[in-house]
Amino acid sequence: MKTVKREREAYSVQAVIKAIELLEILSSDQEHATVPILASRLGLSRNKVFRLVATLEAKGLVERSEESNSFHLGIQAFEMAQHILKSASLIRMAYPVMEELARKLDEAVYITVANNDEVLFLDMVDCLQQVKAVDMVGKRFPFFTNAAGKVIKSLSSPDILSRGRRRREIPDPEALERELQEIRSRGFAVDFNGLGDGVCAVAVAIRDYAGKVVCALTLLAPSFRMLHERLEQEVIPCMLEGAATLSLKFGYTRACA
Repeated sequence: MKTVKREREAYSVQAVIKAIELLEILSSDQEHATVPILASRLGLSRNKVFRLVATLEAKGLVERSEESNSFHLGIQAFEMAQHILKSASLIRMAYPVMEELARKLDEAVYITVANNDEVLFLDMVDCLQQVKAVDMVGKRFPFFTNAAGKVIKSLSSPDILSRGRRRREIPDPEALERELQEIRSRGFAVDFNGLGDGVCAVAVAIRDYAGKVVCALTLLAPSFRMLHERLEQEVIPCMLEGAATLSLKFGYTRACA
């Protein structure tokens, strides 16, 4: 049984590799990529190539031309590429500001973005503290569980709680709506234990030239270092200053608000 399982896993990995190679061929070639041509380029049987393109076509990554019976990249592939480029550009612009905040506050600072009704932790500049919050890069959380999601949603989707399915997932929608209104008025969010016991998060929104919220700067630290006086006098002012600096890079001015 173990041998069969290993063979299946190996086949699955090989299929993924070939699917990626197929997309690479379609992204670089201008010729009509028919099944026979793809089979020759990939070193696969026509039957296997047909199954690959059928799967990718179902996901919108590949489209078929009815006239020539050839394949080319689908709209979903281009949309994915745009998201990747956008994320890379976002990180490149945010990194110097994140570095400055992490150095000044000696706490981990993240760049976070909204993905549907979740928040994604894209990148981080770490601190030099020996005791620190767990690394969150690449992790997703429902927006209503943490400061990053709340500050983004409060300023970009004021009607988010009107969605029936999402509202049913929120423990106390009325309390959350009140919290989002407070965040909207003050421009930052703070939470304790939303991302784990003993973790404090401070998040500030970043806007672009049109005033649209594009991401959030989020500081994560152990709660015992986030005393009220430090939050009010040091952390929050520095985070707001960093948000203003990064928003300016995206072309935002207060006149847009």
